[in-house]
Amino acid sequence: MAGTLRLILGDQLTRTLPVLTEANRQSDVILLAEVKEEATYVKHHKKKIILLFSAMRHFASTLRQDGFKVHYRKYDDYDNKGSLLAEVQAAKAAYHCHSVVVTEPGEYRLLDAMQRWAEQLDCPVTLLPDCRFLSTKQDFRYWAQDRKILRMEFFYREMRKKTGILMEQGGPIGGKWNFDSSNREPMPVTVQPPAPTRFEPDDITRQVIALVDETFADHFGESTQFHYAVTRQQALQVLNEFIAQRLPDFGQYQDAMRHNMPWLFHSHISFYINCGLLTPGEVIEQAETAYHTGEAPLNSVEGFIRQILGWREFVRGYYWHFMPELKHDNYFNARRALPDFFWHGYTNMNCLRQCITDTRQHAYAHHIQRLMVLGNFALLCELAPEAVQQWYLLVYADAYEWVELPNVAGMILYADGGKLASKPYISSGSYINKMSDYCKNCGYSVSKKTGDNACPFNYLYWRFIDVHQHVLRSNPRMALIYKSFERMGPDKIAALRDEATAFLTKISKNEEV
Repeated sequence: MAGTLRLILGDQLTRTLPVLTEANRQSDVILLAEVKEEATYVKHHKKKIILLFSAMRHFASTLRQDGFKVHYRKYDDYDNKGSLLAEVQAAKAAYHCHSVVVTEPGEYRLLDAMQRWAEQLDCPVTLLPDCRFLSTKQDFRYWAQDRKILRMEFFYREMRKKTGILMEQGGPIGGKWNFDSSNREPMPVTVQPPAPTRFEPDDITRQVIALVDETFADHFGESTQFHYAVTRQQALQVLNEFIAQRLPDFGQYQDAMRHNMPWLFHSHISFYINCGLLTPGEVIEQAETAYHTGEAPLNSVEGFIRQILGWREFVRGYYWHFMPELKHDNYFNARRALPDFFWHGYTNMNCLRQCITDTRQHAYAHHIQRLMVLGNFALLCELAPEAVQQWYLLVYADAYEWVELPNVAGMILYADGGKLASKPYISSGSYINKMSDYCKNCGYSVSKKTGDNACPFNYLYWRFIDVHQHVLRSNPRMALIYKSFERMGPDKIAALRDEATAFLTKISKNEEV
């Protein structure tokens, strides 16, 4: 008896999605496919591909064990069609399926393509909403429709009220909506974070690593020392160990950075939430329970929950609200090409070298490394937004366009002109020095604003303030910065501008910096 073909994408590895819970085990066919089109539309980090292909293969195995009829297409199958549509066409014909069901994809380009599938496949194609989020696209659109500015903080408060998370008697637990003032401390050298949860690759993962080494050799990053979770059970172990070992200190040190220590007190679960091995709801529930049982303080729990209930939900709604225009926004008319060292990390600027090296090795860097080192540099140097967006999308294992693009276009580059962020997130070297030990091992001096070996962040910062004052001076959050700028003499401003221009010329020519 012909049934329905049910497609599971690589970031939809969740058993509770209706595409699976509504399946008929006797007649329906579950399709998972590793295809060239999705693996190479940008040259994704090797570890990102390993993570997703291995997790997909493990997920398919559990579905078979539970009695589902699974059609799995490996990347190196001799007759792999190379695209999702072609694989769906082939499976539909092979199993005589009368219809296709898939959960809505998280990326605009793929949803746009799938909306034409019914005509191309000559059968009904049902796109089910992704129920893993705590807010729907429609919820966000309704919240945003009459607002001149969209700020995550206000959205987050509404989400707290709607869900009752960290609420009591109609107000926020602890009397405040957020505890950011307690969550911005540098990490003393005496504090030693616990090691991250690691797993030895099994046979399935080793096969995928061999495939990636052979087939994706020209992709960014390293495949060696792969240790990430690839099953739901492993992902739950990562979550449980974060709650027990690192959540208590997460809040205090969440913005800190340390030389040769990429993991710190962060959760490392964005890999697994974003591909579906964990759900946001269960993660939030565990963190909230840790507060109520006294295992973790409120500042840590609230700060962590805000990243999921607030920021993650907000950027997803923001993405769909402003696409496709968001991808092409360029408020500062930035045009400079991405410097070559973004790919290899060879630079005398130790903060950049550390963050790029971490990214190459692990397909991971935490949010302050992404925002206030790499992103700060990209904005100050006016790197072209679409090139920066593509870089962030391909280098991180947790990156999908719906989450990457709003963070890069809105938060990092201010390319949307302030629709998302209330001001550009820029700083001189002093912030990096405060929040890390990077500057102690750098070829530049963070204390020098100009002259030999002056930290490039210092003169790039003030050049940016100078060049863009015609649009930034009116921003109330920039008022103190411009008061400082006005106290500088013309000679000092000219010296800063000249040094910044010389540096920008160097990176445009890909000379060593």
